[in-house]
Amino acid sequence: MVNSPHFLGYTAVGSEYTKGQLDMREQFDWATPLESTWKEDDPDYLRLWGPSQWPTEEELPGFRAVMENFLLDTDKLAHEFTGLVSEALGLGPEKLYEFFEPPGQMQHRGKMIKYPEAVEGGSDQGVGAHYDSGFLSFLVQVTDHQPGLQVQNAAGDWIDAPRIPDTMVINIGKGLEFLTSGVAIATSHRVLSPKPGSGTRYSVPYFQQIVQRVVLGEAARTLKFPPEILAERDARGKPVADSINYPEYGHLPAGHAALIGRNKSHRDVGAKWYPALFKEIFPDGAPA
Repeated sequence: MVNSPHFLGYTAVGSEYTKGQLDMREQFDWATPLESTWKEDDPDYLRLWGPSQWPTEEELPGFRAVMENFLLDTDKLAHEFTGLVSEALGLGPEKLYEFFEPPGQMQHRGKMIKYPEAVEGGSDQGVGAHYDSGFLSFLVQVTDHQPGLQVQNAAGDWIDAPRIPDTMVINIGKGLEFLTSGVAIATSHRVLSPKPGSGTRYSVPYFQQIVQRVVLGEAARTLKFPPEILAERDARGKPVADSINYPEYGHLPAGHAALIGRNKSHRDVGAKWYPALFKEIFPDGAPA
């Protein structure tokens, strides 16, 4: 991944951070096909979208085609599901589509993730408590591990989310929460490493992205929800959550908020390709 300003490619175990703590997972990030249109005088966050890095066909025959088709198929599902969410929120089925670029001008992302077994006496943080950045995330849990994926309820309790064959877990992203002024609450979640002797956990998430230039905190004021929807939100109150990432959506372009998150998680990539932003985030250098 360090060779990609788009944060796409392979990440070794022990190279990623959540809330400043090391995550114990190995992964390959790729995205829907899109050439970078970034120019030197553009905002840095517009550089976040661009081509994936791939192993050669000789190294992994058929791998690229399968992975790209997975994203394209999930794109269609996510698009349809977004319309259903928009309708369920009382906005009409088309309203949320305003926050996406036209087909062929937008990029969504996927990961193949391997969580190795925890070491006796070591950390069990597969990935720490966090929110996903975009609208919706669609997760395929490939293997059965308990504990594994956990989600946090409104009281702050961690609840196991076991694998159900032939289904996807759908999480709400922080971007959708900001855009809906808290009507749709982002899913605070984490993954605990498999227990020693239980084998390796595998999962494949898809991350639905947002148009990069929009400031979601401002765009939220353009959405008019029915009174009964707002009443439900207000009656529910603010949930307790350990996740804290992406507060920048309230006042920065969505792409900039996403880029800050990438720099915090993948410090080696951020330091190489975005040194000014990296210095702003870590003025005294990245903590050990």
